[in-house]
Amino acid sequence: MEYFEDIAVGDTARFGAYAVDRVEVIAFAEKFDPQPFHLSDAAAAKTPFKRLAASGWHTCAMTMAMTVAHGQERQQALLGSPGIDTLRWLKPVYPGDTLRCETQVIEARRSESRPTMGLVKSAVTVFNQDDVVVMTFIANMMVQARPGGRAATA
Repeated sequence: MEYFEDIAVGDTARFGAYAVDRVEVIAFAEKFDPQPFHLSDAAAAKTPFKRLAASGWHTCAMTMAMTVAHGQERQQALLGSPGIDTLRWLKPVYPGDTLRCETQVIEARRSESRPTMGLVKSAVTVFNQDDVVVMTFIANMMVQARPGGRAATA
């Protein structure tokens, strides 16, 4: 298990390969973000997107799926999140794209009110298959402290 004490400022990770599916883009938009450029090629052609584009919120959801899978692979002792900061959608995400993530820990501190956990901030960058940055944000995570409070030894 990877606990709070195993995380250091500067730690980086690269993970994910999420194939953006046209049917999923439309289904997400129909339910959560029914703007025309997320629903139809014809409508999107009249916008700066020029073609069907995924909702930014769908991009967040796809990123979350990659993040959870990565955390499970690493057996991270994650306890949830109080939120994110500075979310930016920088480029459109289209059906046929493949997304991936890079993270860097920018802050890690033990919780003063709950010493059994730490708070970790990470800069998250999401890229498409051409290494174009499509989204960035700062993730705030709550991570369980190691019972006994010591870092693992290598």
